[in-house]
Amino acid sequence: MYEKILTAAISGLGAEIVQVEADSGSGEFGQIAIVGLPDTAISEARERVKSALKNCGYAYPKRKVTVNLAPAHLKKQGSAYDLPIAICILSLNTRFNFDFSQALFCGELSLDGSIRPLRSILPLILAAKQAGLKAAFVPRLNAEEASLVPKITIYALDSLTQVLAFISRHTLLNSYQRPLLSLNTAINDDAWLQIKGQQQAKRALTIAAAGGHNLLMIGPPGSGKSLLATSLAEILPDVGLEEQLEIAKIYSIAGEFKQIAKKLKRPPFRAPHHNASLASLLGGGRGPKPGEITLAHKGALFLDELPEFSRAALDSLRQPLEQRQILISRAEQHLYYPAEFLLIAAMNPCPCGYFGDPHINCVCPSNSVQKYRQKISGPILDRFDLQINVPRLEITELSSDKKGEAAPLEKITSAYKLQIERQGTKNASVNHNYLRSWQHDNQAAEKLALEAADNLHLSARAYDRLFRVARTIADLDNNDKIKEQHIAEALSYRLSN
Repeated sequence: MYEKILTAAISGLGAEIVQVEADSGSGEFGQIAIVGLPDTAISEARERVKSALKNCGYAYPKRKVTVNLAPAHLKKQGSAYDLPIAICILSLNTRFNFDFSQALFCGELSLDGSIRPLRSILPLILAAKQAGLKAAFVPRLNAEEASLVPKITIYALDSLTQVLAFISRHTLLNSYQRPLLSLNTAINDDAWLQIKGQQQAKRALTIAAAGGHNLLMIGPPGSGKSLLATSLAEILPDVGLEEQLEIAKIYSIAGEFKQIAKKLKRPPFRAPHHNASLASLLGGGRGPKPGEITLAHKGALFLDELPEFSRAALDSLRQPLEQRQILISRAEQHLYYPAEFLLIAAMNPCPCGYFGDPHINCVCPSNSVQKYRQKISGPILDRFDLQINVPRLEITELSSDKKGEAAPLEKITSAYKLQIERQGTKNASVNHNYLRSWQHDNQAAEKLALEAADNLHLSARAYDRLFRVARTIADLDNNDKIKEQHIAEALSYRLSN
């Protein structure tokens, strides 16, 4: 008699329930065969399980054991299967007084029988909940992360002996109680307070944060572009409970959950270096995991020195910016990763950085300036709702003791809530039905926008984005309708470049 022990396998950003079953037959003493499309780490589980059972004092079956991981078509990776395999093998000779059909088991075994933590625990627990399971047995160091999933009992495990004693009804095991964490809900507005001057840039950041609009800043070295971008992380509205779980799942799969564990209410902010590989940006690789674009989901992605990124990397942004998701195609599977993020980028006006500077002469040949700017394709530039120049400040402004303004988070949050109540999403991603109603809501504003679009030769995408920005400006002003001044201000963020 044997039991079917339930665990789960990662598949994209989700997981699927896997049944672990064992059978003994004729063959070499102590031999284990694991079938069901396992990877190398699972094949190595044979030695870990045998040593753990021996060192914990449990008898091992005297015949060859075959372990099956079903369904067979699903690729299984990692060491999370050690614990269910060990329990399943023991069930060949031991009758456990436990209902295995209602619980999920996962954990890596040390040779002495202790249970090591895993990466990507959260999707496994979500899969267990969706399958209607009542409990999950996880390594102790993963228990806090696993307990983010509501309405499923979590048991934190230290050793194989501990869990076997519980399922044999020899000892009790208390469920894990999530500690009351002091989540980082208050912002640290140090970066915003450090900004001197740059009123237009701060206004553009406020609009970008309120409506989810992509922002491009162009300016010489030392003008404060990086500081401005960093300050954006302080003024983005908090994320809701469902979004927190979605972000936590992404970081769990990426193995970076600890970075956000105590600031789940704050949107993520990612700033990859310009030499980042295409795979690190998009995701994928062996044992595919999310890239920087997906790690910025529901938050912001900052690309400093934009032209220094490879052309392939920049062009790869086009799909996620429009579709809010990214497709990773592999021979064996297609993975969809969410990618709803605010893109903020910074660049110099030329290779030396001083083109157009009133005090420092640009030393770049004219053709190099043009070549430098052409590194950013037209379709990518067209996806920036806001494009502004960030001039270098005079030394008198930088040395001033005048304190900066407080971060406008309350005003931004209020405008964001107006959008959610009105259309269920940010203005930057609103559907075309709402967009058309805004465009025809005020004849004077529509006329101004049409004249500007004709004179500036705006594309259809740029024309639509003009109204999205204007709607956010109106929300910040708490106006029900888009007015001419809102269109005019939205246009100013295109004319300044």
